[in-house]
Parts: sequence; structure tokens; C-alpha cells
Amino acid sequence: MTLRALAEKVWERMTKDHAGEWGMDIDQWDWVPGVGVIATLEYGEAVGRPEAMSYLERWIARNKEKAGQAKVINAIAPFAIFPALYRLTGDESYREEAVRAAEWLVSEAPRTREEAFEHTVTENVAFAEQVWADTVFMAVLFLARTAAMVGDEVYAKEAQRQVLIHLRLLEDTDSGVLFHGWNCGSRDHMSAARWTRANAWIAAGVPLILKETEPLIPAPGELRERYARLMEALVRFQQDDGLWSTVMDRPNYYRETSGSAGIAYGLLKAMDGGLIPYERRFKEAADRALQAISPFIADDGTVGGVSGGTPVMESVEAYDRVPIYPTLYGQGLVLMLLAESIRQEGDERD
Repeated sequence: MTLRALAEKVWERMTKDHAGEWGMDIDQWDWVPGVGVIATLEYGEAVGRPEAMSYLERWIARNKEKAGQAKVINAIAPFAIFPALYRLTGDESYREEAVRAAEWLVSEAPRTREEAFEHTVTENVAFAEQVWADTVFMAVLFLARTAAMVGDEVYAKEAQRQVLIHLRLLEDTDSGVLFHGWNCGSRDHMSAARWTRANAWIAAGVPLILKETEPLIPAPGELRERYARLMEALVRFQQDDGLWSTVMDRPNYYRETSGSAGIAYGLLKAMDGGLIPYERRFKEAADRALQAISPFIADDGTVGGVSGGTPVMESVEAYDRVPIYPTLYGQGLVLMLLAESIRQEGDERD
């Protein structure tokens, strides 16, 4: 089956009615459907699929009333599609809503004592003074895209600053990869898990963020150096079968497809954007991951091997007990990898 056919199956499965199913219900306003619509945008742009862009307009029309229910980091994720839709349609409401959300982020969103966006969620639980890798994809990506849309250097600088703060706080200097979270109060990485999907959110998000912000303001050299060091380290933890374990330094833990797809996508985008050299080892790592993930895509387009929603767990061992079930972020990260692979293959043919 071609990559285009696989991508279409994954996308169509994602956009079906899964009402009431937490991991697959796209008609909500939170990070899970947020990743789904971000991936739909990537897919529509990469393969020239106008149906995907039309779907996003209809999705916003159905769900926009839910957008103001909670001002938290995770609920920012769906807004990341607004700048592209504004450019596509000229509808000022997309621009206005994006600016409103960006102003909340830079002016009101809770921050830790180290000035990182505190990871806040829609569920009735608080993670005071906690920094999670997830925030970079769920909120900072949106801020970068809004910066590009309105030409705002303040937004662009804050987006780059947040990336750098997260890289500084989460880096494991021994291995080069990232821990899942950091507690600014206790000054530790809590369970100190080198969780694969945490690394994937940053691997995938940073090339997209710099693509939007660097035309406005150069990225600090330290940011680029830290990101390149991360990507070098991630390749070293890839298993022989092409995937990454759910905790990357625990090869006996189960393999996890969403994190593996996010890292592979990040490798492709980082090479394309000049953040890491275009070298065979990086390309082969991404290709091996894609090849290993493909058998996890069922005939109906469902992506298997995806770990469920995962806060910073109480121990490293607890990550291996997180249940596996289909989710929109699993569909989405795999769709992004497929779409970028299709796009780059097309570039090479041209």
C-alpha cells in the first residue's frame, strides 16, 4: 500500500464520529483533538488535500463555542490551526481568536518561578510549578504561528524563550535526551522518566516553531545547539526494530508508536529546516521508524501501539503499565510522519 493510501486511511479513521470515546472523540476542545486537527492541517498542506482544509473549517464551526470553557495550556492546542485558516480564507475571526489566545498566553497564563508556562490541563487537577515537555507542542507552537501571522516579534521571542527554558530544564545531561517533567518547587525531575512521547513533542514541535519565528527574530545559538544534541541522542535510543520503547532507556518496556512517529517526523523536519545535517543516519532512522509503524495501522486506519494519556507518573516503572488504546494524538503523529514523508518524496522526484 502506498504512503498516500495509508495516510488517507489514518485521516479518515480520525475524522469519523467517536462521540464519548475520550481518546478518539474529535469534537472536543482540548489537546487530544488539538493534535488531531494540527495533523489534519499538516496532511492537507503536504499532500494538497482540499477536503482536509474544508474539514478544519467545519470542525471549528462545530466546536468554537467550547473554546472558552477553560483557559489552560492543553486547551490552546486547537488554536494552532487558526493562523493557516486565516491565510487560506481571510476570515478575520480566525485572526482575532488567535490573537486573543496569544495575549492570554503571554500576559496571564500561569508560569513557574523559572518563567516556563506551567502545564495546566482541562481535567480537575493541578500540577503547580511543573514544567512538561508537552507544553512546547500544545501551546508554544500556536504562539509561534500567531507571531508569524501578525508579524509580532514579542510573540516570536517568547516562543523561542519558552523552547529554550524547556530544553534547559528537561535535558538529561548524561544521555542527552529529555525527562518528561521538572518540578520547580522540589527542584527535581520527579520520577525522572526519559519518556519517549515527551521527547517526541519537542522533537516534532521545535522545527515547526523555528520555521515560523526565525523570519522575525534569529533563534539563540544555545537553542539550536541543545535541540541538535537532543536529536543526536534520540537516534542512539532507537531499538533494532525501528521503534522506541515507551521509556527510551528501558528497552524491555513496550514499544510505542506515537512517540516513535513524533521523533521520526522531527528528524525529517529538522533535516529539512537545517537544524541537523542531512545525513544518511538520520534519514535511515526516520525511514526505519516509518517502516516499523506501518504494520500497526489496521485495515480500518486505526493506529495501534499508542500509550494512553500520561501525566508525569509516580515512578519509571509505572510508564510501562500505561494502557494502550487508539487516540487522536496517535493517529495524528503517525499522520504527520506519513504526510511529511510523502512531501519529501515528492520534493526528491521534482
